[in-house]
Amino acid sequence: MKNILFVCLGNICRSPAAEGVMTSLVQQAGLEGEIFCDSAGTIGYHAGEPADGRMRRSARQRGYDLTSISRKVNPAIDFEKFDLIVAMDDDNLRDLRAMDHDNTYAAKMHKMTDFCRTSNATYVPDPYYGGTQGFENVLDILEDACGGLLEKIRDERKS
Repeated sequence: MKNILFVCLGNICRSPAAEGVMTSLVQQAGLEGEIFCDSAGTIGYHAGEPADGRMRRSARQRGYDLTSISRKVNPAIDFEKFDLIVAMDDDNLRDLRAMDHDNTYAAKMHKMTDFCRTSNATYVPDPYYGGTQGFENVLDILEDACGGLLEKIRDERKS
């Protein structure tokens, strides 16, 4: 089982969308028993809340159901449990690395856009204070990156 944790700041826009997109791709590939996805935030301000309604709406229009409930990263559990910890931007990645005090889990930490196949994005922008197009842009990047991530996992399984 490959366990993947997607991480953004508050866990209400980008990381739950990444979880939803990746979960959908995993289901389409028939790999539900082999890949588990979850999401969390580097802060706990929105803990217990569903994903932002605007993100859920944009995702639903593309066929993704965002059902996760926001939570904060728990380094004591998450760093051990998850094989891949995927941050949405450089700040999130920096915050995750700061939580890994002795650098034990650094090899597990990646940036979402590292898996993009066609997009030139260097980070997944936070759409929280933007309009509808910001949420659509996030989903475009995530679809590309999640597709690349699934491809990478499949390639590793073949080796």
